[in-house]
Amino acid sequence: MIRTAISFAALAFALGTATAQTAPSAAPPGNAYPAKPVRLIVPFPPGGGTDILSRLVATKLTETLHWTVVPDNRAGAGGTIGITETVKAAPTGYDLVMGQKDNLVVAPYLYKNLPWDPTRDLVAIAHVAYTPVIIATSANSRFKTLADVVAAARAEPGKVTYGSPGNGTTIHLAGDLFEKAAGIKLSHIPYKGSNPALMDAMAGNVDLLVSSVPSAMGQIKSGKLRPLAVTSIKRSSSLPDVPTVAESGYKGFDVSSWYGIFAPAGTPAGVVATVNTEVNKLLAQPDMRAAIQAQGAEPESMSSAQFSTLLKTDYAKWKGIVEASGAKIE
Repeated sequence: MIRTAISFAALAFALGTATAQTAPSAAPPGNAYPAKPVRLIVPFPPGGGTDILSRLVATKLTETLHWTVVPDNRAGAGGTIGITETVKAAPTGYDLVMGQKDNLVVAPYLYKNLPWDPTRDLVAIAHVAYTPVIIATSANSRFKTLADVVAAARAEPGKVTYGSPGNGTTIHLAGDLFEKAAGIKLSHIPYKGSNPALMDAMAGNVDLLVSSVPSAMGQIKSGKLRPLAVTSIKRSSSLPDVPTVAESGYKGFDVSSWYGIFAPAGTPAGVVATVNTEVNKLLAQPDMRAAIQAQGAEPESMSSAQFSTLLKTDYAKWKGIVEASGAKIE
């Protein structure tokens, strides 16, 4: 039975907490790594998509390998506080972070004084999943389709509002790119995280929610949110009846985000290889894939080198997108 994202998050949190208290503090005999608990920094608050996936990975690594992996929420400044803490940590493999496109690809172009470069100061270890952005509205909304939104925005430019997790996030930029593609003007309302935007969208305080699928999945499944479109080039396997923006008349539209595990630069190659191998094994397990897909994300394994290439390619590509959006940190 598929659980909602909110109930799953609570379950994952409970499992993760219990694991941290009861699991052995060292790896089984014969394994050099890990010999003590591994901290997995989560650079966003509890309950969002990053937190849900982080706790799922931490729990599964503990259950299957008897590692002690402890999620540690270090939220703030668009996810850059948690990344900064990771960069400053000793490169031993005992301080990892669940990074994603928002804080590693977009944020460096918004926060001008960040003391790190993602392509230089971090090593990409294991890609976990990618997710489209979803455009949704309250179940009681007047908007039944994306075409309804476009018609309303053309009739009254700037009157239709949408909430996002914050200025300059991939999600905000997906909304901005959709405005440009449709030739319309919407009013962006930035929030400090996914949950406040979600609550206001369900209450009708903003017309639309632009969100990661994992953050919105629970309320979509409960019927409190009406999904209008996903921004990936292909439909989400978790929401197969929801059309893509491209299918809705905007050919080639494709915006998605990704999640993956990183470590400070200089982390031993053996540690990188071990974590990559074990995470990829998890991603091949049917129950793990189903759990990730239940959150609206798509599991996808990569080698460390492939993930590093993805980071570098996106980092170069999104510079122009961020600059063209005029996004600013307020």
